[in-house]
Amino acid sequence: MTRTGGDVLSPGPVSTASAALYECEITHVRRTPLRHTLRHRTYLWCVDLDRLPVLPRPLRPLARFDARDHFGGASGSIRAGLDAFLAAHDIDLGGGRVVMLAHARVFGFVFNPLSVYWCHDASGAPVCVVAEVHNTYGQRHCYLLRTDGAAEAEVDKTFYVSPFFAVEGRYRMRLPLPGERLALTVHLENDDGRAFTATVRGRRRPATATGLLAAAARRPWSTAAVWAGIRRHGVHLLLRGLPVQPRPRSCPQKGMLP
Repeated sequence: MTRTGGDVLSPGPVSTASAALYECEITHVRRTPLRHTLRHRTYLWCVDLDRLPVLPRPLRPLARFDARDHFGGASGSIRAGLDAFLAAHDIDLGGGRVVMLAHARVFGFVFNPLSVYWCHDASGAPVCVVAEVHNTYGQRHCYLLRTDGAAEAEVDKTFYVSPFFAVEGRYRMRLPLPGERLALTVHLENDDGRAFTATVRGRRRPATATGLLAAAARRPWSTAAVWAGIRRHGVHLLLRGLPVQPRPRSCPQKGMLP
């Protein structure tokens, strides 16, 4: 049975089982046909989907978790959207715990290039990982991953993300459940070798009112900064002459689950 109810951010730490902040650096390294590196500092939330943080009213503009931002937005909650996606793949967690790593809405805006969900069954055993990818065209796609003992998985690329990469190749991902450290790695490999690597590295911070205010002060309007940074680097690559790959007509539209 799904658990309900959230923790209220207060001067003291919120339970590590329910919410945490990760101040992190995101790095993108493009290797072909030209080399380019993007680095961006931000902060991410790591939350239990059944115990989403409840912020004091004055702080709510700084963090809001909204069902419309995930899995097409048709379900009443993020958890319901995830369960519907898993059900389409014949997976039932039986109310087991789900941990989500993502940006929250900040001042009404959010852009999550990648949201990750670590899914467990009712006994607490890991079942799968879901990687939800958003592009800057308002589209999204979910990859269902069966990670191994090293938290690694491979999957064919089937979604148009960057306009400079065709929908081809294979992702090799390492997605360990965050602890004191956050360390995610995604490689894109094609026939010519490794074309692109994205990493997310961070350190856990308590999800307190003080901690959130400090993170927001260091990285103001963090979600808009992520969106703007991607656009800025895209313009830079265009000016360097990197060719744009046409967007497939069959690219999943906003709201599609698989």
